[in-house]
Amino acid sequence: MRVIDWNIDRGLHLEGIIDFLAACDADLILLQEADLNARRTRHRNIAEDIARDLRMNYVFAREFEELLEGSPSSPAYHGQATLSRWRLNQPRILHFHRQSHFWQPHWFVPRIHPFQIRRGGRIALFTEVEAAGRRLVTYNLHLESRGASDLRFAQLEEALSDASRVAKDMPVLLGGDLNLNAARHDVMTELGRNGFRDAFAGLKGSTISRKLLIPGRRIDWEFLRGPVSAERPEIHRRVHASDHFPLTFTLIFSGKPV
Repeated sequence: MRVIDWNIDRGLHLEGIIDFLAACDADLILLQEADLNARRTRHRNIAEDIARDLRMNYVFAREFEELLEGSPSSPAYHGQATLSRWRLNQPRILHFHRQSHFWQPHWFVPRIHPFQIRRGGRIALFTEVEAAGRRLVTYNLHLESRGASDLRFAQLEEALSDASRVAKDMPVLLGGDLNLNAARHDVMTELGRNGFRDAFAGLKGSTISRKLLIPGRRIDWEFLRGPVSAERPEIHRRVHASDHFPLTFTLIFSGKPV
């Protein structure tokens, strides 16, 4: 199963995003920061437009209502989308209990661009992929970008706690924009304790574009649990349709189909 994970920066460069995704001929795609009805992306349903062009099924989960991008009668959102050539079952949203209040409306924050004023909070999108006799559980994560790393670690722990209720023989993919250095000893220890391993182990390099005063770093991660492995992991640093680089790998199932 060919997999792509990518924070697409709202879908601002949609043509370039679709061109790359189509060229990869993926079976499963995890996207973060997909807009729905936002002014900045011409009021498009970004996830639906991508799914239609690629002829894939999709599930979209709202993360935030973007208060400066819509109107009371026509609200705008952005969030996560999971796309698949296969059937997507039992989708649900895991809304993290631990959240930052940075994005919420405050009296001292002007209601003008470029300020981002939002209502909502960070989430994980859970889906179950049914593919030719195989099943795979996916957690599509977008952890908080503001505040201390302890908050992001707490949100990751909530996702791991939820995944602990998934049958141990069920393959699980947990990936997305973690906004976190998951190579930290405490993070890797917690992931390992829950049976997860890094699908990109040994592959170094940034997953975000370098900007003035902001160095590149790896904040997008893929972790696997159960009877699956990853082959040909790659960070596509020549793709510039987002401020994140897309990650691709091939998921290999062990054992026989059910």
